[in-house]
Amino acid sequence: MRTDRIFSRLEQEPHRPRGPFPRMSPVRLGLFSATVAFYLAIVVAVLGTTWLVRLDWQVMLFRPYKQWPQIHGFLDAFVVLGQRGPTAVLVAAWLGWRSWRQRTLRPLLALGFALLLLNVSVGAVKIGLGRLGPHYATEIGSAELWAGGDIFPSGHTANAVVTWGILAYLATTPRARRWLSVVAAVFALGVGATTVYLGTHWVSDVLLGWAAGLLILLGLPWCEPAIARVEALVFALRERFGTAGSPLAPKPSAASSPAAQPVPARQPLVGARVPAQDSGSGTRAALPRTAEETRAPASSRY
Repeated sequence: MRTDRIFSRLEQEPHRPRGPFPRMSPVRLGLFSATVAFYLAIVVAVLGTTWLVRLDWQVMLFRPYKQWPQIHGFLDAFVVLGQRGPTAVLVAAWLGWRSWRQRTLRPLLALGFALLLLNVSVGAVKIGLGRLGPHYATEIGSAELWAGGDIFPSGHTANAVVTWGILAYLATTPRARRWLSVVAAVFALGVGATTVYLGTHWVSDVLLGWAAGLLILLGLPWCEPAIARVEALVFALRERFGTAGSPLAPKPSAASSPAAQPVPARQPLVGARVPAQDSGSGTRAALPRTAEETRAPASSRY
């Protein structure tokens, strides 16, 4: 099947968004706009060293990990649910099984696109602002920007939002989507709060991480046409270079082909007794004898 035919077939499927920029629902578009405004407000508040930076220092000097040391061990393990490596492997394994069962690459490609957008967007802001974390702060009350750090926004928090939220995004039933949305929200909120408890992030880092991850999920429908085209391209390449129909696969020669070799005719054994067959009237009629048996004398036949 040609690549253009696969593209046209996938574009005609009802669940595939059409056009380069699929239309968002008013609710999703409103949430996206509100999240963008919230994101910008957090960045402006930190750049201006406003009340949000003062809140960061108050929580940092409070040192929650010293106030409640009994839960330190549990939260130190719980925060792994926001680390990119372990969570990506776990979620990719589940989505890979779904892709194999549904015969589609969309779940894995959606995860790949989401993580790529997350790394690019969050990484660019981290490097551009260069904020230091609470454990490395140098001046009380300072925003600690452009000091060579990389913790604003919180990568753990944004990764938890995207990695667990993609499961709700790819849910196939409303009930599964509701339950997975609750699970994703619990993990994302819990991981963000845990980083503040451990003292690895400021409060503003976590707020911006939540906003950054939510923007990826809300904007992912705009990537669906690209996801569909990548999936179609992979299937086209598989059909072209697969082992069954690949032009590189060895073809059987005419001499070795079973259809080209003549099948020898079966000859009756000379001198063998031929069993009688039922003629249908209750008597058993003998099968006709071969020409050799007819010409041979009786002594040689018995």
